[in-house]
Amino acid sequence: MHASPTANAGEGAAQAQTASERIRYRLVNAGQRFFANDNIADFIEDGEMDELRDEVQARMQEVLRALVIDTDNDHNTGDTARRMAKLYLDEVFGGRYETEPQVTAFPNVSRLDQLMIVGPLSVRSACSHHLCPIEGKVWIGVLPNPASDLIGLSKYARICDWIMRRPQIQEEAITMLADELERRVKPDGLAVVMQASHACMHWRGVKDNGAKMTNSIMRGAFLTNEALRREFLSLARVQD
Repeated sequence: MHASPTANAGEGAAQAQTASERIRYRLVNAGQRFFANDNIADFIEDGEMDELRDEVQARMQEVLRALVIDTDNDHNTGDTARRMAKLYLDEVFGGRYETEPQVTAFPNVSRLDQLMIVGPLSVRSACSHHLCPIEGKVWIGVLPNPASDLIGLSKYARICDWIMRRPQIQEEAITMLADELERRVKPDGLAVVMQASHACMHWRGVKDNGAKMTNSIMRGAFLTNEALRREFLSLARVQD
């Protein structure tokens, strides 16, 4: 069970009627930002995720009603509000509500100091402007040093999934991923490339089905060593 950030927060939050109001009270009381791509797991207490699902389901039902959909008689949409609540809270936005993945690191006993590349990792996120899917690939380059913490291949995927399952824009998502990896691994150099397609562009506006966005983050040795940067980009083989 997560403790409330302050003693006063617990008393005030208890007076709130809904789980979302109590959680929001704790966040505001602690001066904690809660943007769409922020993780708020430390401010959610035991049992409140179940309450949130019920609350989101009720509000989604009102959205469907406002869209003039007869959910009482339409056999296809009778359970849609419940499905949407689980979808948002447990899946596509789950990175907001889940604590950070526990990733076991091990020391660099072999004193590895050569380029390591992980990827492509499949990633799924959602645009915070329209809540439409973002789907793509991520490549990660790491230049460790003897003091670096090394993590397993699957752990990179787990961290990436945790960061990406939030509403956000791609430029911020890749920066958050780089920050998290740099904090955990502490390498001499870190490179992250993300290439993704955006349903908000495919479904609306110009409706361009082929367009993709590619972003890169280069830090440490990858920023200062052009040969290393070229080696990473060549071996990663990001597809146009």
